This record gives sequence, structure tokens and C-alpha cells, in this order.
Amino acid sequence: MKKAFSFLTFSLALFAMSFSPAGPGYKVGDTAIDFKLKNVDGKMVSLAGIEGAKGYIVVFTCNACPYAKAYEDRIIALHNKYAPLGYPVVAINPNDKDVQPADSFDKMKERAKDKKIPYAYLYDETQEIAKTYGATRTPHVYLLDNNRVVRYIGAIDDNSESASDVKEKYLENAIDALRNGKDVATKETKAVGCGIKWKKA
Repeated sequence: MKKAFSFLTFSLALFAMSFSPAGPGYKVGDTAIDFKLKNVDGKMVSLAGIEGAKGYIVVFTCNACPYAKAYEDRIIALHNKYAPLGYPVVAINPNDKDVQPADSFDKMKERAKDKKIPYAYLYDETQEIAKTYGATRTPHVYLLDNNRVVRYIGAIDDNSESASDVKEKYLENAIDALRNGKDVATKETKAVGCGIKWKKA
């Protein structure tokens, strides 16, 4: 009985470690590091390499999470609306493929092709960028200005279930404030989504 209990405790501990938080990460006002990650087209992408950017909509997301899927069309619409204005979406998949095989790089390429994703969809294979940013969910948004200063963190809007029932467009409001040289009114909200699938220790 004791052996069975010990094994169960050990198994639960391993499970919890794979879904443990990344750490404190960035707060609004911090300057984010740049990065260089592989895009679904096989090319390496950095923030500094995006020409004409006035800011960046960094979204930690993935293929498999129902919340990420629910927001996919909204993220595409955000990119199509704001990329021409200098605020492109840069999506990053931080999930470990061994924990969630549907989030492998090959599956990312398939998803990008099927959905005709117009933005960079990058693979954070080591999970170092997600940990540095402090991302915990998919989707989890970090809005950066042109100096990579974090201006907003959290959810895209206030309704993960229905785009037509959204009342507060947190991310769009924050982008519009930046574009108009104003302070972001709502600087942080709670990201709603699946927990990032961390590598097992």
C-alpha cells in the first residue's frame, strides 16, 4: 500500500512539474529581450528583423488548446488589421511536443498551411522565451512598443467562448492607445487558456 501511494505521489509530482508556472517574467514597463526563433517557413525570425514595426503583438499560443483554437481567427484578424499599421502579430508556440504531440513543429506547419496563417508562427523549442516572458497560458499576450517596452499583458478580450459577445477588446484598446500616443488604460488582465505544457524534469 505504501509503495502504491509513493508511486502515485511521485507520478502526480512529475505531472505537476510539466504544468508548473514559468516564473515571474515581465511586468508592464519592463523591456523585453529580442529573440531568434524558427518560423514555420523554416526561417529564423527576430523582432528586430521585422521591417517597419512600431510595436509587436507577441502571442504565446499553440495548435491543440481549445482556447488557442477559439482565438485563432481573432488573432488572424488582429494581424490583418494592425500589421499594416506597424503592429504585427508574432505568435510563439512554447509547448513541449513530448507532452503534447499535436504541438510539434511539423504539426505547426500543417496548422499554418490549413489556416493560411499570415503572421510569423515560431517554435520556442527550448521554452526559454516563454520562461523569460513569464507566459503561463495559451493564448497569453504581450504588447510591446517600438523599444520593446511591455505595455500590456494578458487576454485578447473578455470572451474566450464567443467573438460576437466580446464587450471589452483589451488588446485592441491597448494598441489604439499606443498608436495615438496615449497611456494604456487597462495594462494587465488575466490570461485565459490552457496551461503551457512544460518539459518534464
